[in-house]
Amino acid sequence: MVDPLPSCPDCGSEHTYELGALVACALCGHEWSQAGATEAVDPHPRSVLDAVGNILADGDSVIVTTSIKVAGAARPIKAGTKVRNIRLIEPVNGHDIDCRVDGFGAMLLKSSVVKRA
Repeated sequence: MVDPLPSCPDCGSEHTYELGALVACALCGHEWSQAGATEAVDPHPRSVLDAVGNILADGDSVIVTTSIKVAGAARPIKAGTKVRNIRLIEPVNGHDIDCRVDGFGAMLLKSSVVKRA
């Protein structure tokens, strides 16, 4: 029986494939040696807290706590908007949640303006 390929140590994706002597991730493009991938690495070693102190995880649903003005949009994201299936990322200008907001599309949010649903 063939051993399954390890998950990507960079993004945690299970969509990996062999690329010669390396293993590559189909989602983020990260390449690594399979010999060096003996231990799974947690892609989010730090905990991300929402506005009220709950720990957030990938796939959680959150509710926006304050209205957010969006550059280039005619209307803001209103407080109370539910955002499903969030993804935690390394902070980019203070934004540590990657998500898709209905009616606005893909965007980054700060964990300080959401609470877990």
